[in-house]
Amino acid sequence: MSDTTTKAREVFAADRYAMELTGIEIASVGEHESTCTLTLAAKHCNARGVAMGGALYTLADFAAAIATNSDCLDDENLHWVSLDATAHYLTPVPMGTTVKATCRALKHGRSTALYQTIIESLGNGKTIAIVETTMVYV
Repeated sequence: MSDTTTKAREVFAADRYAMELTGIEIASVGEHESTCTLTLAAKHCNARGVAMGGALYTLADFAAAIATNSDCLDDENLHWVSLDATAHYLTPVPMGTTVKATCRALKHGRSTALYQTIIESLGNGKTIAIVETTMVYV
């Protein structure tokens, strides 16, 4: 495990909603990229028994926050936050599935950035959702 991944886990442990309540795990962090995983439980699913869009969005939003702030983890000053996002849900995913969110910068400027997160099933590699997030430096 990289030092950046270890530091991200320490810093983002304070995000209790994503880490504790939702159960997202930080798998890896690099320069302006991150990978997070989530095993879908009943609490993440809608009445049809498939992942709620909000659970998948939370995973993507958290991955984008980590990726965007990956270069300011040492001072623990998280300057980048979401400005807006567009989510494309491509296929339903059932409870019990472990999903992986891989987030990478499409453009990282001085005051705004655009990141893309691809969420896929770890079981079959199928793409479940694509989320594009505009981040702003505050």
